[in-house]
Amino acid sequence: MNASLPDAALAGPACGAPHPHESAHAHVQGLAPYVDDLPEPRGTLHAAPVLSPVAHGRLRGVDVAPALAHPSVRAVVLAADIPGDARLATPAHDEPILADGHVHHAGQVVALVVADTVQAARHAARRVVLDIELLPAILTLDEAMAAHSFVLPPVTVARGDAGAALAAAPHRLRGRFAVGGQEHFYLEGQVALAVPREQGQWHVLSSTQHPGEVQHWVAHALGIASHAVRVECRRMGGGFGGKETQAGHLAVWAALAARKTGAPVKLRLDRDDDFLVTGKRHPFAYDYEVGFDGAGRILGLKLDMMANCGFSADLSGPVADRAVFHVDNAYFLEHVAIRSFRCRTHVQSHTAFRGFGGPQGVIAIETLLGDIARHLGRDALDVRLANLYGRGERDTTHYQMRVEDNILPELLPKLELIAQYRRRQEAVSAWNSAHADVKRGLAVTPVKFGISFTATLFNQAGALVHVYTDGSVQVSHGGTEMGQGLHTKVAQVVADELGVPLARVLVTASDTDKVPNASATAASSGTDLNGKAAQAAARAVRDNLAAFVAGLDGCGAGAVSFAGGQVASPKAERGFAQVVQLAYANRIQLWSDGFYRTPKIHYDKQTLTGRPFFYFAYGAACSEVAVDTRTGEYRVLAVDILHDVGRSINPAIDIGQIEGGFIQGMGWLTTEELVWDEKGLLATRAPSTYKIPTAGDVPPHFAVHLWPEANAEDTIFRGKAVGEPPFMLAISVWEALRHAVAAARGGEHPRVQMDAPATPERVWRAIAAP
Repeated sequence: MNASLPDAALAGPACGAPHPHESAHAHVQGLAPYVDDLPEPRGTLHAAPVLSPVAHGRLRGVDVAPALAHPSVRAVVLAADIPGDARLATPAHDEPILADGHVHHAGQVVALVVADTVQAARHAARRVVLDIELLPAILTLDEAMAAHSFVLPPVTVARGDAGAALAAAPHRLRGRFAVGGQEHFYLEGQVALAVPREQGQWHVLSSTQHPGEVQHWVAHALGIASHAVRVECRRMGGGFGGKETQAGHLAVWAALAARKTGAPVKLRLDRDDDFLVTGKRHPFAYDYEVGFDGAGRILGLKLDMMANCGFSADLSGPVADRAVFHVDNAYFLEHVAIRSFRCRTHVQSHTAFRGFGGPQGVIAIETLLGDIARHLGRDALDVRLANLYGRGERDTTHYQMRVEDNILPELLPKLELIAQYRRRQEAVSAWNSAHADVKRGLAVTPVKFGISFTATLFNQAGALVHVYTDGSVQVSHGGTEMGQGLHTKVAQVVADELGVPLARVLVTASDTDKVPNASATAASSGTDLNGKAAQAAARAVRDNLAAFVAGLDGCGAGAVSFAGGQVASPKAERGFAQVVQLAYANRIQLWSDGFYRTPKIHYDKQTLTGRPFFYFAYGAACSEVAVDTRTGEYRVLAVDILHDVGRSINPAIDIGQIEGGFIQGMGWLTTEELVWDEKGLLATRAPSTYKIPTAGDVPPHFAVHLWPEANAEDTIFRGKAVGEPPFMLAISVWEALRHAVAAARGGEHPRVQMDAPATPERVWRAIAAP
């Protein structure tokens, strides 16, 4: 926070107030340094990757002589230069650090050219000659399924008797559709700076969501112990999951180059190379058969989900698992059989992305419910309400977790009133009856999103709190800041725990020297985990101070209070800084560590059953669109959101996350189309060909409301995670577009066949389809 603010400026409780982001003032002034902005150590060299031009082939040779002939080039790094394990330290251990023997996708890194300048390294990298014998490439999910090409074995989760339920259902539908991937398009690209230190030690500056994993990967590749590698990250210019595992590649490559040259090495990918090298959100395809009654209640469901994982496993297992966990979204599925196929293709190894498979699961059931409503000629919201989780026999998921905190039966009707859904639906119908060229669509979709890492071991966090003799406070925790406001919220928690103004608390860079073995900042769990750990550390310091003051004033420690920068006992009131100075003079410990582990969670990863989530976050959105039936072009006219963040630590940050998550989700489903050509080369690899939403795509009416209830579970400040759940609210735009397409097609029960993203071309083709 701004250290120049007087203590009285923010004297009230910090939590629950809309404080600005801790680096906002530096962001707007251009004074918040990212890895590429930091001063480079003397003698820093720069690396650039040599990329495979083909999707699959046998690597017969690498001619580096033309690159070494460049006067600024200092070295070329190949797989043979790796002193440790030549494969990345991933759970599946199936991804080479540098291509060796074979190439598996167009854009795979084969070598690194190291030179005096960035431009020299990039120019010289183009001179390296690769001798590759072409091999057949699997580029689509259909090809992968036909070849039984999988990175991991298929998984089946079932409950009840889906076959019998389908056979007995009065109505049945079957179909197939697909959802594309998504490029992370962080503003700050992938970057790392590896600096050799004394006696075989390393300092790595990395734009990463997971410093602990980067530390492990670098040590693994160099063949050294983890304690010799320090990884630091003050901030990222966006991550969205793309800097969870993918940042580790950059750090390993930079470290290998630094080891070979004996100098610090920075590696920053340009945007084109970033697109070609790094993984995306997993594209999915779906085959389904669903049976339902006259009210639209699902009686039986068979669903096959095919995930395009790329050439290696990366995080595809847990991503596909989370998709399975979120197929139900907000709805009770009594008889269901789900098969999840994790397909290997010769494209980039796809990875984590905001929602982590959840969106690919949620969109499946929401698309089916939209189809069911049109088939029956019923309002889609009524069909969704009819399928909601209830109580008693209808409150358990297909993976055997009870939905104990379900607020959607109250939240959805509340949004219906806020958005005036019934009146607007009548207006949309009237408009569509009167207009042939422009059709409107309106849809409400909910979200129920599980919060916790599905891998139970990652649900832990540590923190350090240091109180200095002037009363200022420094916090270090294992989470990372990527613009989402994690450091701000943790500072608010510590400020209130110690009873000091927020301006007195500083959160430092994430650093493996401070907090070891930290989990990734992912799964929307950053505040839940690190906030609790920091609170525990601050509470330990506060308890030390309370015991000390109690000894001074002859009272119990419980009678000592901390608020507004003051420490009060029944006998006296002192300033916090004064108490700290007295405590230091009496040799009282003024720092402490804190640790937190998420309670209640457990699940069997073999059967995908149990309680993988601590709680659920809920929300719903109502979206209205207008579609030009002659061109397929459309606009999002209005969005109303009612979202559950529990008791908000920082409403301003939470609303910003909801807005940003929704617009990013809208991009996934509308404009962001990834296209690989027939040779497996990514054709959409720059802003000129890949279209993320802009300010002009924000709907004219965009209203966000927060559900007022606190979390029923004992989370920090009784808040709820907000990073990922709002992303899936954008499925309401997808459903509104399909509603408009159905209106354009006409007929009593029009069927809409369309894949996502719903680009204008796809919308037009869906309208014109026979």
